[in-house]
This record gives sequence, C-alpha cells and structure tokens, in this order.
Amino acid sequence: MSQLTPFEALADPELTLNEVMERWPQTIAVFLKHKMLCVGCLVNPFHTISDACAEYHLEESGFRQQLDQVIRQSAKAADSGASSGEDR
Repeated sequence: MSQLTPFEALADPELTLNEVMERWPQTIAVFLKHKMLCVGCLVNPFHTISDACAEYHLEESGFRQQLDQVIRQSAKAADSGASSGEDR
C-alpha cells in the first residue's frame, strides 16, 4: 500500500487542525500568514481545514495548496540537508 502524499492526507475531511499542526508544524506559518487564530485555539482539536476556511472566508483549495507547498518545501530541505551530510 502506498503512502499518501501530504496533499492527499490534507484532503481528509475529518483531519482536524490540531492533527495538521502536530503532524506538520511548519504549516503553522500558513495559518499565521492569513492572520488566523487557529494556532493554540481551544477549538482546533475539533475544527477541520474546511471549518477554518469557512470561518475566515478563505478559498479552501488554495489554502490546502499552500499547506501542501510548505510541507513539501520542508521535506525537500530536510532531504537535501540529509544528503549533504548536515546531520553529522
């Protein structure tokens, strides 16, 4: 069974904001960029990406793409750091 890409995982309608931020902490920057108060909010264990986009009047697919992009950039940087021997 193949592993889901971040974008595929982010498409899960049941994925809560808390799960997103715990699994991919680098996504916090995207929430803050949009001046969203989701980071540290007591409701984030219950809200989904769809809920947050509706609350903040954001276009959901574009927001999901931004989350995916920051996850991919972080993974790419980690891969390049590992291959250049920075972990030594």
